[in-house]
Amino acid sequence: MKTIFLIALILALIPSVASAQEVAELTKDITLVEILKKGGWVMGALVILSIFTAILILLYFLTLRRSSVVSNRFMNASEAMIRKRDYLGLVGYCHGRREAVARVTQKTLDFLTKNPNASHPEIREVAEAEGNRQAGILTQRISYLADIGGIAPMVGLLGTVIGMIKSFMEIANGNIEGAKQLELAQGVWEALITTAGGLVISIIAMTFYSYFRGRVQNHTAELEAAGTHILALVGSQIQQSQTGSTSQPLRDDFPMRDL
Repeated sequence: MKTIFLIALILALIPSVASAQEVAELTKDITLVEILKKGGWVMGALVILSIFTAILILLYFLTLRRSSVVSNRFMNASEAMIRKRDYLGLVGYCHGRREAVARVTQKTLDFLTKNPNASHPEIREVAEAEGNRQAGILTQRISYLADIGGIAPMVGLLGTVIGMIKSFMEIANGNIEGAKQLELAQGVWEALITTAGGLVISIIAMTFYSYFRGRVQNHTAELEAAGTHILALVGSQIQQSQTGSTSQPLRDDFPMRDL
């Protein structure tokens, strides 16, 4: 009788031993490469987004500098030319510069060249319009990080939904006996990997977006101050010319000398 009981107990424990072995196999340590493979094509898309994020962050660190918006060298040179009323020389100088304030100055002087009788409010409006355009360009550049920050979680969630659909299809088909239960649990956590990956990319992208947005706001303020300074200098020279001041001789070839 005892022998029969022991045999029955052993037979009952065999499935549990097998299940324990399967758990050990399914829960063994996995590498990052294996995790990426288990994420499927959705994880591949997230990897591409992460590469784009890294490239954009590096690019913005290299290009979003104060010198790309306003530089002391340009301000000193432009102020000297304006005081000499060498406007044509300043236009040519602006063509060779990459600063955003150079574009504002160039647009303002181009407008003055074509409209020598323009009023100061009209000149200011042109300068402000170009300044707003340059500020918009800076803001648009960093918006790609915000786009990635919004897209990455959605892509990760899509991968999770697809994985959950597959898992529930297994349940609906009744294939959840024995090892299938462990495979089902594994399928669920594999599906959640994509959501975790998407959230990580989104957090990184949005963090750096906030940082670069602060940079852009500071650069925009400096651009506005520099543009206002140049506009004030130009307006002062025009006013002196209109009141007959001849403290500085005009260039003979300057088409706005009647100002």
